[in-house]
Amino acid sequence: MKVASFNVNSVRARLANVTEWLDAFKPDIVCLQEIKAQDENFPFADLEAAGYHATIVGQKSYNGVAILSREPVETRLRALPGDDEDDHARYIEVETRDGFIVGGLYLPNGNPAPGPKFDYKLSWMDRLIRHAESLLATEQPFVLCGDYNVIPTDADVYSPTAMKDDALGRPESKDRLYTLLNMGLTDTFRVFEERPGQFSYWDYQRGAYDKDHGWRIDFILASPQAADRLVNAGIDRTPRPKEKASDHTPVWAEFS
Repeated sequence: MKVASFNVNSVRARLANVTEWLDAFKPDIVCLQEIKAQDENFPFADLEAAGYHATIVGQKSYNGVAILSREPVETRLRALPGDDEDDHARYIEVETRDGFIVGGLYLPNGNPAPGPKFDYKLSWMDRLIRHAESLLATEQPFVLCGDYNVIPTDADVYSPTAMKDDALGRPESKDRLYTLLNMGLTDTFRVFEERPGQFSYWDYQRGAYDKDHGWRIDFILASPQAADRLVNAGIDRTPRPKEKASDHTPVWAEFS
């Protein structure tokens, strides 16, 4: 089973690129972030024509997450537990017929930091940690896929100095990501690739992609039961240089 994560930065604006990539890469399950669409203007028919069922949590103009799957899945959650007043469309969770759980997330950016947006980011990460604990208790295989908006190490950014005071590079953000890893989740990409400078995001400004001035902020974290089935993982840069590309590119992991 090939699982992917792709921050598409507006599914309608990037639809041609997304469907082209789906046809070429053929993932079984894809978690999308920043779909920036509600149900009434989400391209269900186009994605169905591409061979995918779609489950979405939409939001007008910003945020929004979706999970595309070749086979039907059961929707478990449409929001991250822990805050009934949080109305941001940032989390969705499904389960396959054989009991494999897939959570798709779009973690808050948190800038400017410090400040209320950074506090929200940290609170959201604390809720994610608690939810991961509850998932681990089930002993079912699961993955948490998405745009984490955290740069784990200096090896994951072109310029650590430039990002040290940014919400993505601050120690409070990193510590919470390390908490997830220390709980037993596996950063699937790093199992197969230890080289620095392997990025999943490049800003649109200042020729960042051409200079390879990027960050690795998109992850597929796997539970121990899922990691036992891990076959391969990587970053697919193919969509990023295309016209009207998202500023992110897909990351993926394959499980037996």
